[in-house]
Amino acid sequence: MTNLEKLVDAFSTGLAIGPEKVVDELEYNTIPEWDSTAHMILIAELEDQFKVMLDTDDIIDMSSVAKAKSILAKYDVDFNA
Repeated sequence: MTNLEKLVDAFSTGLAIGPEKVVDELEYNTIPEWDSTAHMILIAELEDQFKVMLDTDDIIDMSSVAKAKSILAKYDVDFNA
């Protein structure tokens, strides 16, 4: 599974949405499924999928799929492969 597929899977599972909705433009609180509770479930999914421990600032800053990619890049997760 590629890192992009892992990301889509984490968002899809964490937010209980279809994978087709997981696009870079998807932002926090723009869909009913991505509320504060789902955000914490999403963080847990991302940490599990990528075997990382996100710091508090990263958790707070993760406001979109695109932002998640840039934050995970700090943890050496490459989405270009």
